[in-house]
Amino acid sequence: MKRAENLKIKDKKVIKMFESLFGKKGYTNISQREAKERLSQDQNIVLLDVRTPEEYREVHIPKSKSLPLNQLPSQIAKMVRDKDAEIIVYCLSGMRAASACSELAGMGYTNVSNMGGIQSWKYETETGR
Repeated sequence: MKRAENLKIKDKKVIKMFESLFGKKGYTNISQREAKERLSQDQNIVLLDVRTPEEYREVHIPKSKSLPLNQLPSQIAKMVRDKDAEIIVYCLSGMRAASACSELAGMGYTNVSNMGGIQSWKYETETGR
């Protein structure tokens, strides 16, 4: 018992591992309205579109960054170096976004939100790159 009292966990990776084992998903779900409000108030938020490049070119949310889900593990560190940066993730319906959020949380990103899919986005969109 004495040993457990003296234990101090400082490593975020160990904490994340325990959270994943005991059911904490490591990210939050937010409404699109809340995402829109946050994005209009904070220019430092990373808005991440995890659909394919073709889907992104067809339509995307202004100021979003395209990073397809299959490239996330190898490319996210180049795009977002700060593991505490606020990241809002979306895709078409929300399924790939949820997978991306889980991956990001597992990689140590601490401020990740899933806003679902662009198919229900009621605000401004654009086409092209």
